[in-house]
Amino acid sequence: MTIKTGIIPIFVSEKREKTVEDIHIFAFTHRQLDVNQIGLMHIAIDDQKEKLSAFKDHFEIQELMYVSTCNRVEFILKKEGEISTSVFQSFLSFLFSTFKQKELDLFSSQVEHYHGYEAIEHLIKVSSSIDSMVVGEREIITQIRKSYDICKGFNLTGDSIRLMIRHTIETAKKIYTQTNIAQNPVSVVSLAYHTLRTKDIPLDARILIIGAGVTNTNMSRFLKKHGYTNFAVFNRTESKAETLAKLLGGSSYPLSQLPLYQKGFDIVITCTGADTSIIDAQLYESLLQGDTDPKVVIDLAIPSDLDPKVATHYPMDYISIEYLQKISSKNLEKRAREIIHVEEIVKEAVVAYKSMVRERKVEIAMRVVPETVKEIKATAVQHVFAKEIENLDTDAQETMEKIIAYFEKKYMSVPMKMAKEILLKK
Repeated sequence: MTIKTGIIPIFVSEKREKTVEDIHIFAFTHRQLDVNQIGLMHIAIDDQKEKLSAFKDHFEIQELMYVSTCNRVEFILKKEGEISTSVFQSFLSFLFSTFKQKELDLFSSQVEHYHGYEAIEHLIKVSSSIDSMVVGEREIITQIRKSYDICKGFNLTGDSIRLMIRHTIETAKKIYTQTNIAQNPVSVVSLAYHTLRTKDIPLDARILIIGAGVTNTNMSRFLKKHGYTNFAVFNRTESKAETLAKLLGGSSYPLSQLPLYQKGFDIVITCTGADTSIIDAQLYESLLQGDTDPKVVIDLAIPSDLDPKVATHYPMDYISIEYLQKISSKNLEKRAREIIHVEEIVKEAVVAYKSMVRERKVEIAMRVVPETVKEIKATAVQHVFAKEIENLDTDAQETMEKIIAYFEKKYMSVPMKMAKEILLKK
C-alpha cells in the first residue's frame, strides 16, 4: 500500500506484516528431558562464537540467540518459512556432530517449538520464572540478559530479537515488582544450600569449590554469610579463582592442580562449564587422601561434573540437580495463585508487543523520509539556488539557513507523526 504524507509517498510492503512469524524458539526443558540430556546440548562459551556463527551462515538464519541454563537450552532464531522436523534435525546434526540418529530422534520429538507471538509469550514466561524448574527464581532474568549480550557481541542478533528481549526484560521486571512470584525465592543455589544445612556440617568443614562462575559464587556467598570458613577454590581461569577465594578468605588454585591437592575435603561444590565429567574415580580417590568417611558432593553443573560411577562406588551424600528438581516441584502448588496473576500480565504484554511490532515496522518503513528531505535540501542549496545564495549577504544567508532548518525539522516531525498514525491504523 502507499501512504502520501504531504509531498513524499511512503511505501509499506504487505509482506512485512508477517515478519513476526519468522521468529522461532526451539526449547529443551526439564519437563520433557532429563537435565543430563539437556546438558548434551550445552555449548561452552569459548566455542559459541565459532559454532553459532557457522550455524547461522550455513542455514541462512537472519538472527540467532542461544540460551543455556542448568535446566534448559533454547535457540531463538529468525528465519523465513516453515521449519520441518527434518530441517530441525539438520540443525542439530550441524551443531552437535557427535549426535547419532538416536539422539537426533529423541531431541526432535521432545523439543518445544514456538513461533510468532507464541514465541514472545513463551520467552516472557521463561524470564518471569513461571516456566522455570523453580518458580520465583529471579536468576533466569539475568541469564536471559547475559545470553543476549553474548550473542549480540558475536553479531548474531538483530532488530527483531533486540525488540523481543527488551520487552521481555521490562515485563519480567514488572512481574517481579507487582506480584509475589519471587517472594521467598527458592533458586537451585538456595535449595542446595538449605539441603546442606540439614546435614549439620561443622562450620570449619573443608570445602572444595570447583568452578568460580556465577552459580558457585552465589553458593559461596551463602556459605560465607552463614559462618563457613575453610575454602579452597579451583577454576580453569586462575584469576577468577583468586577473586572468589579472596571473597571467602580461602586459597585459590588453577583447575589443573586439582589432581595434586593433598589437604582432603569434607564437602565438594562443583559447577564448571566442562562438556563432560571432570571428577572420575581416580581423581576422587586422590582427593580423599585415604579418608573413608562419607562426604557431601553438591554437583550443580550441566552436564554433571561428577562421573555417575563415583556416586555409586563411594559413600557420600550426593546432591544433584535432579534431586533439587524433585524438591522444587512443590513450589508450583504454593505459588499457583501468583502464576495466575503473572499470566494475566503476560497476556497484556503480548498485546503490547503486537503494537510495538507494528510501530517498529512503520518506523523502519519511514526511514526514507528524513533521508529524502535532506537530499532535497542539499540539492536546493548546492545546485538549484546556489547562485542566488551566493549573492545574499551574510545576514541573509544565516536567516535563510535558519528558515530551511526550521522547515526541515517541522516537515520531518509533523507530517511523519500524522503518517505514522495513519499507517498504524491501517
